[in-house]
Amino acid sequence: MIRRRFHFRETIATILAEEEDHIQAAREGMMQARQELEHHLAIDPFFCTTLEPYPVISGSSIVNRMAAAGQSAGVGPMAAVAGAIAWAGVESMTRRGASLAVIDNGGDIVICSDRMLRVGIHAGLSPHSDLLAFEVPPQEEPRGICTSSATVGPSLSFGTADAVTVFSPDPALADAWATAICNCISRDDTGIIDRVPWGEVEGVFVVEGEWTSAFGRLPPLVKARVDRDLVTGGPW
Repeated sequence: MIRRRFHFRETIATILAEEEDHIQAAREGMMQARQELEHHLAIDPFFCTTLEPYPVISGSSIVNRMAAAGQSAGVGPMAAVAGAIAWAGVESMTRRGASLAVIDNGGDIVICSDRMLRVGIHAGLSPHSDLLAFEVPPQEEPRGICTSSATVGPSLSFGTADAVTVFSPDPALADAWATAICNCISRDDTGIIDRVPWGEVEGVFVVEGEWTSAFGRLPPLVKARVDRDLVTGGPW
């Protein structure tokens, strides 16, 4: 397995593949997505700044995916940016024939794989941080495993959770809902879970200090030791 870092402006990602050509395909896919998004932001800067749902129909798939995800979760479209960029990279890899395609874009992960993979949970100072992992079964189509945190990383959050991880076959949606849930969930108030579009979202896992809670359908959770050097950080 090949592991490569990709860093371009705000995007800081880790790519996993079996061939260098697939690594290159991931870079190309993410760069194309970024270029489309940056072109749209140049003519529609409000898209980048609003924290509210913003219905947009454009000729760009990444813009449309981000807008739709934000509308679903009740957040601004940029809440879905990291998942959407990673999604574009994984799609580029699979078009190039990759059977193992993984991109971790600052904690927003997209997987398409012919084997079981473990995805660790980094949750800041929580006692559960770096000690648990999901055993994700083989995936024939890209799947989003996106995490938002109020205590880790530079991204804007209005909540208190150390980690909210959302699983969805729509990685942009997973990213947006991770943000939305992290903004307001706590051990005393899990009401936002009633708004989650189950079916589009498969499962949600929340860590806040010593408290953990699981909702929906999640892969098996197992004990693990996560290497912190493998944790990828970055805004998008």
